[in-house]
Amino acid sequence: MTFVRTKLLIERMSPGETATVRLAGLEPLNNVPQAVLRQGVEVISLEPESADEGPAGLHRLRIRKR
Repeated sequence: MTFVRTKLLIERMSPGETATVRLAGLEPLNNVPQAVLRQGVEVISLEPESADEGPAGLHRLRIRKR
């Protein structure tokens, strides 16, 4: 479901515009960044929201539409 929302966001974005997507859990963390790249969108960064969260915690994915 996270990718569906992200794809809708990408469709509304203008070229050069950036956005931050919050990813919760391992499945979105593993799938959304790769799916975004397949959409022709640049991944600027992917970082945990806080240093003490493990791999299944919240992450921030920053993207830029080309």
